[in-house]
Amino acid sequence: MAKTDFRDIDAYHSSFEGEPLKRMETIRALIHRVAPEAQEVISYQIPAFKIGKQFFIYYSAFKQHISLSHPWSDALLKTFEPELKNLKVSRAAIQFPYKEALPLDLIERLLKFRKQEIDEKV
Repeated sequence: MAKTDFRDIDAYHSSFEGEPLKRMETIRALIHRVAPEAQEVISYQIPAFKIGKQFFIYYSAFKQHISLSHPWSDALLKTFEPELKNLKVSRAAIQFPYKEALPLDLIERLLKFRKQEIDEKV
């Protein structure tokens, strides 16, 4: 893997084209709609968003999928378990393969759940 030094999300996006770029732009816009106060940052050389001092969500593009990531809470995984059963899911990432339509409704609800988790901590 090539060494990268992305300074912002636009720089990360500029290294992609086609479907990966389109999906990342869609997710980015959705994040801003759900959490307009979220600050864009690069963390671990991938796009990340913070609300205050807490990390809200990360995403990244790969050859076959887009990943939405964060150390998921047990509550989030249990709440969305039926909808996540056909996706590759770990404690920290959910993979959305390019061969399937991006489930925008599910992603929006995941983001709202994460935002509520952060709001409850404040």
